[in-house]
Amino acid sequence: MAAPHKRLLLLHGPNLNLLGTREPAIYGTATLADHVSRATAAARSLGYEADSEQSNDLGALIGIVHQAGVRYAGIVLNAGAFTHFAWSLHDALKSVGLPVVEVHLSNPAAREPWRHESVIAPVAIGSIAGFGGESYVLGVQALVRYLESK
Repeated sequence: MAAPHKRLLLLHGPNLNLLGTREPAIYGTATLADHVSRATAAARSLGYEADSEQSNDLGALIGIVHQAGVRYAGIVLNAGAFTHFAWSLHDALKSVGLPVVEVHLSNPAAREPWRHESVIAPVAIGSIAGFGGESYVLGVQALVRYLESK
């Protein structure tokens, strides 16, 4: 296993396990495994390793975040619908203190009004949305650039 300073966590929230078949007009036909593969390759090309975790359960995601501080240099997070109301995930991210890049395949600001607010954004170093699977790659690149600038 790579040292924590050279390892990233790709963290995915609810329903992202259904990518590839879930609303392809919005989310495309690539699967979560496809996105993870591209993001992992991007991390490796920059000298980092990446692990991926997905859960539909908020408590499980919080537990993963709690453990992340000792294993990872930062997190690329697509919290799915939890983005808009999961203050407990916000608090967990804030408590761990790792840099977080929030990513979304679609652009929440261009969708239903309830998707316009992110409770993750205040604890993220930045957000990338609307670029489909490229959002994950851009998220990895942004996180590594941030880490390397410190």
